[in-house]
Amino acid sequence: MELASAKAVVSGGASGLGLAVCRALCQAGARVVVLDVAREGAARVSAALGPEAFYLECDVRHEERVARVVREAEDRLGGITLAVNCAGVFQRQRVIGRDTVLSGAQFSQVLEVNLFGTFLICREVANRMQRNDPDVGGERGVIVNTSSIAADDGQAGLAAYAAAKGGIASLTLPLAREFSAFGVRVVTIAPGLFDTPMLHGVSEQAKTDLPAQVPFPKRLGHPEEFAALVCHIYQNPMLNGAVIRLDGGLLLPGS
Repeated sequence: MELASAKAVVSGGASGLGLAVCRALCQAGARVVVLDVAREGAARVSAALGPEAFYLECDVRHEERVARVVREAEDRLGGITLAVNCAGVFQRQRVIGRDTVLSGAQFSQVLEVNLFGTFLICREVANRMQRNDPDVGGERGVIVNTSSIAADDGQAGLAAYAAAKGGIASLTLPLAREFSAFGVRVVTIAPGLFDTPMLHGVSEQAKTDLPAQVPFPKRLGHPEEFAALVCHIYQNPMLNGAVIRLDGGLLLPGS
């Protein structure tokens, strides 16, 4: 698959990893639809990305809205060949405490955005990709999802987040096996510690300590490095059904 002719939708495309993906795709000549709930911010982003980028407001938790937005994205782009799921929320809260417990509503919200939202985008875009004309290698599309190393190395306080990201990792192979029948690949990236707004909420001490935990390079990941892997996945047809850790060799400590 050639990046210059890609027709992409990127959820969570207004900031962090998603924004870096949108920039990389636009720089390569692709056409991009930015999906995000941050309406004003995403509109500014899509305008800054140039005439081949469009913004559509989308809360990925809402099934009917996702279906409508993906249909509109297909109409605007003249098809969809790439979908990148970066929409997500981060939560660090222990399940029990002296006076409080993690509520079912809090747990459900994290799963709804991270896991259910990813599933909805996958379903809707794959349903449209299967109707694409295949390229010379028989491919019709690529889906890239975002898990986390927390799926394997979940720390105390990350029960909801790790469960959601673990679900995304577990979706990868069954979706890849199903969608391969019509030439659509599914790959998941499990990033480690990246310098994104999601990480900006941690304490100043943590910001100092976290990079030292990465074996090499001893720093936070750059969103552009995540975007570069997305671009490579799109162009490498042998990558399918895999969960790729992008973490500098980091294993998260227990707490």
